[in-house]
Amino acid sequence: MTRTGNGRATTVHAGWAEEAVATHAGAEHLRTEEQVLERIERARRRRPRVREERITLAHGAGGKATHTLIEAVFVEAFRNPVLEQLEDGASLEVGGARLAFTTDSYVVSPLFFPGGDIGDLAVNGTVNDLAMCGARPLHLSAGFILEEGFPVADLRRIADSMARAAAAAGVQIVTGDTKVVPRGKADGCFITTAGVGVLERPLALSATAARPGDAVIVSGPLGDHGITIMLARGELDIEADLSSDTAALHELTAGLLDAGGDGVRVLRDATRGGVATILNEIAAASQVAVVVDEASVPVREVVTGAAELLGIDPLYVACEGRLVAVVDASRAEAVMAALRAHPLGDGAAVIGHVADDPPGLVLLRTAFGGTRIVDMLVGDPLPRIC
Repeated sequence: MTRTGNGRATTVHAGWAEEAVATHAGAEHLRTEEQVLERIERARRRRPRVREERITLAHGAGGKATHTLIEAVFVEAFRNPVLEQLEDGASLEVGGARLAFTTDSYVVSPLFFPGGDIGDLAVNGTVNDLAMCGARPLHLSAGFILEEGFPVADLRRIADSMARAAAAAGVQIVTGDTKVVPRGKADGCFITTAGVGVLERPLALSATAARPGDAVIVSGPLGDHGITIMLARGELDIEADLSSDTAALHELTAGLLDAGGDGVRVLRDATRGGVATILNEIAAASQVAVVVDEASVPVREVVTGAAELLGIDPLYVACEGRLVAVVDASRAEAVMAALRAHPLGDGAAVIGHVADDPPGLVLLRTAFGGTRIVDMLVGDPLPRIC
């Protein structure tokens, strides 16, 4: 209520004042948001540079530190068009044949854990890298770095596990190498594998291929492997019926590609850094925004509970038998049906979509109705999980 000059009372709508305050607050929020996005963009445009004088565990964790190390040291030294694509494997043409080639190393601790061990992990991980290129895996190599004093019985157990995993995946381990280092110079057993597969489909899967409107799909619950490893170390006073999700995904991927055809844009297996890191790589490479619906992300209750105790988000916890697919929205239903028809994909879910703005960022729509940025971590809160 206010008064005019002649003393008569005139009603003023209080809502106008409230609206003016809200509008001002909204404008301030938008300016702050724009400033944050500008700072992020400026940081990403800087030339990668390793600031540390010595390697840390963070450099091997799959997050920002790893990406900086790779781009500032290895890409800079070995620069070529294939390497610069920074995919899970290299797609090559040799004598008219289209091949995929990949390599990986495994330093998991402990070596044996519920659901698997370093042996089947090494085989499945390399098969999966080839599958994410759209290839049919063919042959693997295996290199072993063994510490003096390592039990031969454990080595036999690891080799037998690798043989079973290779047979199940339909690949052969055709060459390899063995080195032994003095006691205390390693941690039992490290394995390096490489793999080659054939590209039989006329597809060009790439992290640069995501488009606004695409659907983002995961093949099952997140974080099983990383949390299993942490529980196996005995660092958390938790007993849980949980096993690693380590598995070869080539058959699941083949069915997905048959159903999705050229509507499949990107395939990645969510290992180090988890789904959050994969989505950040895709958003940055394609210069799109990836919007994730928190309520749609499948996570087992035990994984959620353990992650809360550790103070981490399950989106950052590694999987070894889950994939992330970005597909044209018109093919999403067919892809989901193909995934759920396979035992390794029966927990598949559409967790979000691709948008055009803000480019290069991953946004999470929380269960509380808000939105936050899901950035790539510098390191990994769960080291040596693969």
